[in-house]
Amino acid sequence: MIKAELPDTTPVDWDDWCTPLRQFTEATGLVTSAYDTAGVRRIGPLVGSRLAKLLAERSRLWAEDGPGTALERGLAQTACAQRSPASAQFEGFRLCAQPLLLRGEVYGVLVFGWRFADFSSPLACERIAKQIGVAGHLLWNEARLDAPVSEQRMGTYAALLGTLSSTLDRQRETIDDLTRVNRTRELFLATVSHEMRTPLSALSMRIELMLRTIPDLPQQAVSGLEAMRVHVRQEAGMVDDLIDAARTLTGQMSITRTPAVLGQILRDAISTVETHAHAKRIRMQVTPSDYGDHIRLEADGRRLQQVIWNLLFNAVKFTPPEGLIRIELRRLDGMVEIDIIDSGQGIEADDLPHVFGAFRLQQHDNATGLGLGLYIARRIVELHAGTLSVSSAGRGKGATFAIRLPVAST
Repeated sequence: MIKAELPDTTPVDWDDWCTPLRQFTEATGLVTSAYDTAGVRRIGPLVGSRLAKLLAERSRLWAEDGPGTALERGLAQTACAQRSPASAQFEGFRLCAQPLLLRGEVYGVLVFGWRFADFSSPLACERIAKQIGVAGHLLWNEARLDAPVSEQRMGTYAALLGTLSSTLDRQRETIDDLTRVNRTRELFLATVSHEMRTPLSALSMRIELMLRTIPDLPQQAVSGLEAMRVHVRQEAGMVDDLIDAARTLTGQMSITRTPAVLGQILRDAISTVETHAHAKRIRMQVTPSDYGDHIRLEADGRRLQQVIWNLLFNAVKFTPPEGLIRIELRRLDGMVEIDIIDSGQGIEADDLPHVFGAFRLQQHDNATGLGLGLYIARRIVELHAGTLSVSSAGRGKGATFAIRLPVAST
């Protein structure tokens, strides 16, 4: 098989055509080749009959300067120029060309055929043999056993190849569309996130500066600035989620493993949500009472704290006042299991498979944020070679988020 490197501007990987063209060749017994718009043979000639194998191995028909190559190139150029199928004959051999289009533009041509239209004769084979440099009797021995291909059958083969090419090109267009959409989305997330972070940081600094340096501010002004500080922090948190999501989508999120104690990670995470829990009179119960101080991990403590904080914050948000949140720890087979169990609104069975999707928001009660927290949390846990799962008995029956992480070897 002859293959050449593609120019950077060519929108097709010719390797994608190798297998289907070979299968088509073997099924039909034809000879097939693929040319680009410059007349360079990218694939082929692929041969599917004894006669074609003889011509490929013993003759100069498809050599770079052979008569068959010249005819195929001319036929390919005609099909390109006309943007429609073309056909030709070479001493009784029938061959056809079919242009390949991607988004309405011709990017190549398939040339196929090289089968006799009628039964050949020793005299005709002798004449052909002289032109292509092969012994006449060898050509006749194979040609007389090669059944001719009628015009009707050739039309059927052309229709089959047309269906094959249009299917592959539609798939390629779809893949290109999906790739472009994904890249655009990733670039948008990364760019917008960074563009938003800078002004939010400046605004936060000015608010803090005003609260700390301006004396005798009216209480109404102080309350307004403090409310602004809360909102800026919320916006900054959503921007951080966008940045983490962008890194996840582009495969750039990473963790830095260091020796860590689960107890410290858990205490730090709980401390960030205690104020919200107390405001709703929600009890938080940890089992065992040592918070897992005896459990050692090789982990990114800051990232794991982010995971647990996110799960606890959601539990507080969706648990009614005077509810209960339980954090239960267990060691089993070199793993630690962390279950966060709330008595909140629960999750419908139809929603469970989608909980960890990006931009997924709860549709009831306190649905706020971007819906990225759980998506990011699962990715962080997976980077630690762990798992994050969810279960719920249904609406109004609470939910359980279960983290499994490998413990450090001792």
